[in-house]
Amino acid sequence: MTNVAQRRARRRLVTTVKNALRGLRTELALLNRRVTGRLDLRDGDLDLLEVIARLGPMGPSTLARHTAVHPATMTGVLDRLEKGGWLTRERDPRDRRSVLLEVRRERVVEILMQYSGMNRALDAVCADYTDEELTVIADFLTRAATAGRTETTNLDAP
Repeated sequence: MTNVAQRRARRRLVTTVKNALRGLRTELALLNRRVTGRLDLRDGDLDLLEVIARLGPMGPSTLARHTAVHPATMTGVLDRLEKGGWLTRERDPRDRRSVLLEVRRERVVEILMQYSGMNRALDAVCADYTDEELTVIADFLTRAATAGRTETTNLDAP
């Protein structure tokens, strides 16, 4: 195969990967929409809860920065999520003037139950790959997520 043919084949393969990622994004967005509907949450609520669960307790301003939600909008969203029993606001033990947001663990179980079918399906998909292949896939997805975070930050820059 010539260099030109190799470059074309490589571009086609990279395009296939990008198209697969777009398809995955769409399918996960549709799944998330169904889950939020079943749990009586709004679009974006799962993202906020996920950020808090993944990064740990944080203040509302930090959450607003991480999610690019305007602080005034964030206040209303947090009020609704707290009223719905999805999160708590606790005084920060290091600074009693500020609060920390925490996801209520018992409610996380409800979310995880909604994704149990997807988790089983992913277990079945992963069963078809060797440990070495899964290591490469995990590395790729981690690096793709990092690239996404970087580009999100770049879009926010003036």
